[in-house]
Amino acid sequence: MNRFFFQKLAVSNLKKNRQTVVPYLFTSMITAAVYYIMLSLSQNPGLNDMVGAVVLQEILGLGCGVVLIFSVIFLFYTNRFLMKRRKKEFGLYNILGMEKRHLAITLAWETIILYVLSMIGGLIIGIALDKILFLLLGNLIDAPVSLGFFISTQVIRSVLMLFLVIFILTYINSVRQIQTANPIELLHSDSMGEREPKSRFLPAFFGILSLGSGYFLAITTKNPVSSLTLFFLAVILVIIGTYLLFTAGSVVFLKMLRRNKHYYYQVQHFTSVSGMLYRMKQNAVGLANICILSTMVLVMISSMSSLMFGVKEMIDTRYPHDFSVILPADSPEQNSKFASEIRSLAEKNGIPANEDTAYSYLSFTALHEENRFQVKRPEDLNTLSSINQLSVLMILPLDDYNACMGTNETLTDGEILLHGSRGSDVSASEIQVCDRNYTVKKTISEAPKNGTVASNVATAYMIVTADSDELIHLYEQQRAVYGDRASRISFYYGFDTTADKETQNAFYPVLKKFCSDFESSCTVEARANGESGAYALYGGMFFLGAFLGTLFLMAAILIIYYKQISEGFEDRERFAIMQKVGMSQDEIKSSIRSQVLMVFFLPLLTAGIHTAAAFPMVKKLLSLFNLTNIKLFLLATLICYLVFAVIYLGVYLLTSRTYYRIVSRQSR
Repeated sequence: MNRFFFQKLAVSNLKKNRQTVVPYLFTSMITAAVYYIMLSLSQNPGLNDMVGAVVLQEILGLGCGVVLIFSVIFLFYTNRFLMKRRKKEFGLYNILGMEKRHLAITLAWETIILYVLSMIGGLIIGIALDKILFLLLGNLIDAPVSLGFFISTQVIRSVLMLFLVIFILTYINSVRQIQTANPIELLHSDSMGEREPKSRFLPAFFGILSLGSGYFLAITTKNPVSSLTLFFLAVILVIIGTYLLFTAGSVVFLKMLRRNKHYYYQVQHFTSVSGMLYRMKQNAVGLANICILSTMVLVMISSMSSLMFGVKEMIDTRYPHDFSVILPADSPEQNSKFASEIRSLAEKNGIPANEDTAYSYLSFTALHEENRFQVKRPEDLNTLSSINQLSVLMILPLDDYNACMGTNETLTDGEILLHGSRGSDVSASEIQVCDRNYTVKKTISEAPKNGTVASNVATAYMIVTADSDELIHLYEQQRAVYGDRASRISFYYGFDTTADKETQNAFYPVLKKFCSDFESSCTVEARANGESGAYALYGGMFFLGAFLGTLFLMAAILIIYYKQISEGFEDRERFAIMQKVGMSQDEIKSSIRSQVLMVFFLPLLTAGIHTAAAFPMVKKLLSLFNLTNIKLFLLATLICYLVFAVIYLGVYLLTSRTYYRIVSRQSR
């Protein structure tokens, strides 16, 4: 045997199968490039010079983990398509005299060639784009980027080792398939059709039940904290329901179409429905994968875009004043004196204080059940229902409210003003807080700002009481339950300034020291300081979302492409037979169009329904980040879906042509 026989045969095989090998090679390169970029960005020393470096490193580290898992699963998945197309080829080699060990050697050389090409291409793309994306990341979070080109040999080694393991595992899996099949099975693998699947009503029913349960959780969950705990359960239920409905429900649906004689006994419908029915098991899994990946792309990019473009509004909510100080409340005179001293300190440091706000308040957590707010011990809050009822109350006296808001509201004993946020229900005319019953005189739309209360993830209510005595009574009530962990009555002082950010950042540590000397438990926040961290967090999340969304989109496109090629080769013989019995080229095109439209746009439609059902729950999750602009999120979701639909349509047009060329090649 020629010394380089196996190497030459491997190269020849790859060239002959370039229609399926090239997309696989491209996928391997892009996946390797994405992993290199993620790992390189997370270890780039220039990241340490950015504000929020720790947050960015954690976000990018999370992205590395997601890409790693995705790479293993997706490259195995695409390799399955390659092996499916080549079983007949391996069977022919086996019958012509090549032993299975020779096939394994040939396959090993093919794997080596693909690995080397993937790593060379992937690392070149990754290194070329790494600096560009680092500059983009710095621009997103408004951070300076150091000059220089960072290339880490450790990152390169990590990429080479990871994909070496993946390619070895895919090689072992491919050899296993060849070793366990006999030559006749391999040779006739293309013509081995599936039996007609039975109508499995039980899995279809469980699919509807699972999908309905996921939708129910997404739509009915009102509390943001509950959304956080139930989100992944809802996702799992929707994924299970999608797979069951595509595999079992689609068969039931196709058989319903077949029973409709007026629809079924048309040339284009007859061939497409009958063909899909016999291979629906494998088609359905691919379609479900496309649907789930599409939904992931839509939800991820729309939510991350909303966070990025709504970051200013979120910062305004979290930091309503340029500077804010919270400390245990004292007498009104002492509180006023403390605020005056802070204003004097600010003036001395070139920080003119204006539009200041001062008030006393009590904030504590309670369980909201119907119209009652009750405090319970933390050890009693271990059930899902109690988490769903979790709320945070902010209570302040009427005098402070009127002073802050410039109003002249009046209240009698037992009357309150009520304000709600984060989807809270303020429709009740009477409420009970601890042991006190109150009549809601008025529901107010505006309330004094408090960034610390806004940062709490639970549903929030603000209650304005007639006087400070009610505040003290409720403090004693929650202290009797919470003990040393009880909230204290606090004094809030916040003010804005016309000073530039550099001056504000310089004054921040001065103010912190002054306040800590006055009261050790004092909390000081500065908008300029928190703003940089917010941009780092939301910019990093947007970057990661866009990156992973693009990766998942590529995966969906490749699955569509492989599915069309696979279907084309399987349908080629069948369409050739149909043409021999009188089917014209126009009728073939019409049948293809009917099949592609029926199959291709089902995942897009279903992904749209999934995204719409997830909207209420994702909206609650975004409120945890202080994003309450529903119009922005709705607009981002609609734009993402329309852009995705255009891309999907382009893929449909390209792959349907490929499908037709494959089918027509044999039928001419």
